[in-house]
Amino acid sequence: MAQLHDLTALEQGAAVRAGEVSPVELTEHYLERIGRLDATVGAFITVTPETARKQAADAESTASAARREGRALPPLHGVPVPVKDLSQVAGVRCTMGSAAYARNIATMDDHVVVRLREAGTILLGKTSTPEFGLSSHTENALAPPARTPWDLGRSAGGSSGGAAAAVAAGLAPLAHGSDGGGSIRIPASACGLFGIKPSRGRVSGGPLLHDVTGLLTHGPLARTVADAAALLDVLAGPMPGDPYAAPALPPGETFAEHARRAPGRLRVAHLTEAPIPGVEVHPGCRRAAQEAADLLRELGHDVEELTLPADESLAQCFVTAWEVIATLPPLPPGGEQLLLPLTRHLRERGARVTGTEFAAALRRMHGAAQLVDDVLQAPGTGYDVLLSPTLARLPLPVGGLRNDDDPEQEFKDLAAFTPFSPLYNATGRPAVSVPLHWTPEGLPVGIMLGGRYGDEAGLISLSAQLEEARPWAGRRPGVW
Repeated sequence: MAQLHDLTALEQGAAVRAGEVSPVELTEHYLERIGRLDATVGAFITVTPETARKQAADAESTASAARREGRALPPLHGVPVPVKDLSQVAGVRCTMGSAAYARNIATMDDHVVVRLREAGTILLGKTSTPEFGLSSHTENALAPPARTPWDLGRSAGGSSGGAAAAVAAGLAPLAHGSDGGGSIRIPASACGLFGIKPSRGRVSGGPLLHDVTGLLTHGPLARTVADAAALLDVLAGPMPGDPYAAPALPPGETFAEHARRAPGRLRVAHLTEAPIPGVEVHPGCRRAAQEAADLLRELGHDVEELTLPADESLAQCFVTAWEVIATLPPLPPGGEQLLLPLTRHLRERGARVTGTEFAAALRRMHGAAQLVDDVLQAPGTGYDVLLSPTLARLPLPVGGLRNDDDPEQEFKDLAAFTPFSPLYNATGRPAVSVPLHWTPEGLPVGIMLGGRYGDEAGLISLSAQLEEARPWAGRRPGVW
């Protein structure tokens, strides 16, 4: 018999609106699963049962009144959605994955949290992240490592590893994540989920964490394309103070509607090599991308192989920006001694970057990104979509990327693990990780699709077409 966590998020929302399931019932179901399974998968840093129960009771009252009065409710009303612990929720601990912030209580909501509240979603808690979101694994000093439920000896990836572990293990129907260099797509691949990194400016990072580099954004992790699209509808939209703004959808359109639309015939470039010199791509990751290319051809799309020139300068600009980003969180007295070696290493390097060097790095990064866009979008010869593996390696063992004795080497290993994803943060283009492939041993391997700037809708339509052709939501990891 199907259980509540077998339902998609949109199915749960429909059941709430129809009075077939109450938000209170949903919330208690997930809180019970978190209490029983979270120590195993390491999804949450902070669980908020009192807040969740209060919000669920309020959501049930609203749903009851709406049924009596014949009023519509948002699609995800009453559905639990945890928030990554880099974002502020007023009155709730916000650690940013750091022991230096273990007792930090947020005083206001980030804009994405305001939107989640307005949509009627329920906060189960704050999901785990590496310290300040700086790593591609989710191992910090505050909580157990985030593990992929497909193999509990392996990492869920990062930095939205806790969010991905929660959804993949059935501890939440979908989750909020963020992405500065692949942090939604990496754990989506490791955990067999669909994740969207939106276009630059699609989702507000304010009011406290506006990102002047243009690398960082928020987005959804979900089991299905339709669920992720519905959550993107909730999160998307400009706010005062935003340094960037993505092109809006036509009036009246939603991303959720595009999950039900055919994408049309597209030109797809299959990236066969990593755009970072010297990076080897695992045969299983290559195989996943090749199978996706073959499937796209079967579906009527034009697919061509393409090799982007390996560009050290673009990678170095990204590294400089990342080092400066690491310096931004202020620390309380004595906080520096509580930081992990990688964080200290990046902060020390970032502190030596001058303002002129930082500005020059951003200028070179955006200039290189413009050159890439000019080539890929050239009239008559350009491409609608870029295809690649999401990662260069299969999900790695817990601790497989962490190197406290040599943080400089750890950072190099992180870059080799995820060489494809930072391109989209640098260019501001949208990208998704699609769970189309599993190894014979049962490990998920994501493939990445990158779209034109502002065209999340096109990626959603194409991903939904792939999902229909090769459904994946019926797969369940062992802890499910």
